[in-house]
Amino acid sequence: MIFCFSFKLFANRGKLSCKFLVFKTYRAVSDAPVEILWQKLIDLADVSWHPLFASTNVPRGLIAKPGLIYQVVTRLTPIPIRMFVENVRPLELLSMRVIAIAGLEQRITYQVESTLCGSYISYSITLKGWLSPIMWWLIRPYCDRVATELAHAAENGLALDS
Repeated sequence: MIFCFSFKLFANRGKLSCKFLVFKTYRAVSDAPVEILWQKLIDLADVSWHPLFASTNVPRGLIAKPGLIYQVVTRLTPIPIRMFVENVRPLELLSMRVIAIAGLEQRITYQVESTLCGSYISYSITLKGWLSPIMWWLIRPYCDRVATELAHAAENGLALDS
């Protein structure tokens, strides 16, 4: 687990300003093959495994593609937030940006890789802006579980298919 918190205070044109940055990466190991993990990850319509997201407006069967903008309803509030898919490298990386409110920039990156010990899932979250400490305080308990919940969902899907 990698955690970085940065706070910078500086004077700009006679005004006092500050910048916040929160970066954290979580890793989990899964017995499911990378292909199963990847399919679970890019199916944006099914977020039943995600501890923070309740539902999306993505039609069934539509997979993540760069440039796709969709809405997600979180388990915290019924107000939808917009997500933007930035980068997709098949069977490797999915990067998204949350377009929520001014004063907060949030990027989410999922990486999957196959090793001799199993498949690794890496979930990274980056928060920038003056609202990032408050948002981090709200979503941290959910972020702690994202990678392990994805691993369990893929393993359960694998067990159901057998």
